[in-house]
Amino acid sequence: MPYYVYRIENAELAMLKQLELINEFEAFKDAKAFAKTTRAAQSPDDPATIKVMFAENQLHAEEQLMEKREKPIVMEHEK
Repeated sequence: MPYYVYRIENAELAMLKQLELINEFEAFKDAKAFAKTTRAAQSPDDPATIKVMFAENQLHAEEQLMEKREKPIVMEHEK
């Protein structure tokens, strides 16, 4: 299954997230490196989020991204 890298615009007043597929990779290592490079190149004023999704296909990846989830708990070692 491929790894998809998305740019997510989460407007404050919008009901839906705006998803933009940036790239697709077969290996997680490549997807992770691309996402990290893309995040580093972002402007500090850019509120978009870059995420890597592992899914059967693009539609499944987008469905997972659109799910409403609680904020993740950040462990001390992840900071």
